[in-house]
Amino acid sequence: MKDLKCGGNMYVILVYDINLEEKEGLKVLRKVFKTCKKYLIHIQNSVFEGELLESQAIQLNIELGEYIRKDKDSVIMFKSRNQKWLDKEFIGKIEEDKTSNFL
Repeated sequence: MKDLKCGGNMYVILVYDINLEEKEGLKVLRKVFKTCKKYLIHIQNSVFEGELLESQAIQLNIELGEYIRKDKDSVIMFKSRNQKWLDKEFIGKIEEDKTSNFL
């Protein structure tokens, strides 16, 4: 997906998994959640999505890197040129589509 490196907008789905077995994990979880919320829309539990500029995605990675414990936690960021390339299907209890404000 080298096309995303051109500096334009990208549609991002971000998921994270924070190890909560240690006391420090809850602190990491709060900081990761707060950081993701600055850039993306919270969809459910550890899932965020939204449109970012390349510079915002880079800054998000830098900020998350300050909190993520590389031996215990993980973040996956799926990127696409545009949301229209994704088919979204909901199964189960859906309160609202929080991403309906995206065109």
